[in-house]
Amino acid sequence: MEELQKVLAKNKYKKIKFKVTKTQHLLIKTKINGIKGNFILDTGASNSCIGFESIEYFNMVTSESKTKASGAGATDMRTLLSKENKIEIGRWKQEVFALVVFDLSHINEALKQHKTKPVHGIIGADVLQKGKSIIDYYNHCFYLK
Repeated sequence: MEELQKVLAKNKYKKIKFKVTKTQHLLIKTKINGIKGNFILDTGASNSCIGFESIEYFNMVTSESKTKASGAGATDMRTLLSKENKIEIGRWKQEVFALVVFDLSHINEALKQHKTKPVHGIIGADVLQKGKSIIDYYNHCFYLK
């Protein structure tokens, strides 16, 4: 495993740790526009997103979106789009990144029922693809380039 870490470091991959919650979600710390938040790392989510209640917290500018969101048992949900955000996950950074904004209350309610802290949002496949992600479940970390 150490050899893999050396190869990844040599190829400019950044190692980022995650925690596994009681609900088996992968929890990561992420900065949006320089402000720290708690996020679920979700390989099944097509886009990274923020909850409506976190727009002001992360100093985001939003615009209307015709796209409807679905996931975690909810469908046809209203969304907003926030196009120019700075995102930092560990030492990996993107200066201009779009985020979908939608109602995360159903997700946070489910987390609360399992006595798990609520999250500000979800980091999805858009980040994982852009960062050429490699996930190491065994060692509770992932790598972004």
